[in-house]
Amino acid sequence: MNASFAAAGLDEAVPFALPLTHRFRGIDMRVGMLLRVGDNWGEWAPFPEYDDVIATRWLRGGLEAARGEWPQGQGQGQRQRQRHSIDVNAIVPALDPDTVTALVLAAVARDGCTTIKVKVGQQGQDFAQDVARVAAVRAALDDAGAPAGLIRVDVNGAWDLQSAAQRLAILDDVAGGLEYAEQPCATLAELARLRDLVRVPIAVDEAIRLSATPIAGSAVDAIRAAADVLILKALPLGGVRPSLAIAAAIGLPVVVSGSLDSSVGLSAGLALAAALPEAPLACGLGTGRLLAEDLTDKTSLPQDGRLSVVRTSPDQIALARASQRVDLAQASWWSDRLTRCLALLAADDLGDTR
Repeated sequence: MNASFAAAGLDEAVPFALPLTHRFRGIDMRVGMLLRVGDNWGEWAPFPEYDDVIATRWLRGGLEAARGEWPQGQGQGQRQRQRHSIDVNAIVPALDPDTVTALVLAAVARDGCTTIKVKVGQQGQDFAQDVARVAAVRAALDDAGAPAGLIRVDVNGAWDLQSAAQRLAILDDVAGGLEYAEQPCATLAELARLRDLVRVPIAVDEAIRLSATPIAGSAVDAIRAAADVLILKALPLGGVRPSLAIAAAIGLPVVVSGSLDSSVGLSAGLALAAALPEAPLACGLGTGRLLAEDLTDKTSLPQDGRLSVVRTSPDQIALARASQRVDLAQASWWSDRLTRCLALLAADDLGDTR
């Protein structure tokens, strides 16, 4: 353990790599670090393409978890837990229609999930594949006895304004009505214009998550003009408490989503969803099915479409197995990245006290 780790109060920082059941977000393996302070664990797994500034905010979220600083529902001034289980959606990666059909049928029968989030706009695919995927989801929901099941699409900012307006109209028709479209365009300005062109509600993720100041000054008005729904990811936003502050400042309906977390990291999203004053829409926390292996002996999976709000610690055998998948060069890369981000975090905290 180096000096910067000790200065941050870290007792342990363990790299891990978890294989996925299907290629997702362009990766087959989820890589990150688990952070331990005393008996508590937090997850820090910013995707490699993110710069140190974004990764440092994510580190705040991991350290908040590891330090046990979530709202606990007890004690003066702490936000009370509002609920003990959370409604969740199933997620469909950018896969072929036959695979999609099987995933949706299983999600309904096995997990009780009838809200389905569908990835569209994947790099290297064309729009016809998106249409086929959404059509397969609609048909599978109907065949599974869930004709009232909801479909939401996630574009990850891949479309320009004109393409988004045209494509959402088509997908809305194919889906029998989309619940919402998540980040169809990259910028808030585009999303605000898009809201005037389509009937599909618009949800904002990256435009909040990657913003340096999501609730400063005119940012709140810009988000309200662009969005009908907020997508909040606890760890990337710096933790449960900052996420609650964003929700309170903007005042729109919320979906709490994960960030392809292990069951350990997913605990932060569950803590956020449990602490919101208003019940969130079905949350994007049912991602355990994307993991071929986990850091726990039992993956957090929905039952009757819901996840219980629990704090999960790693199983030491599973963690050791996941750590062994990280080679020396990769482990060094993550250790160096953590050292840099801890230094940025220390400098930020010092500046806040001046």
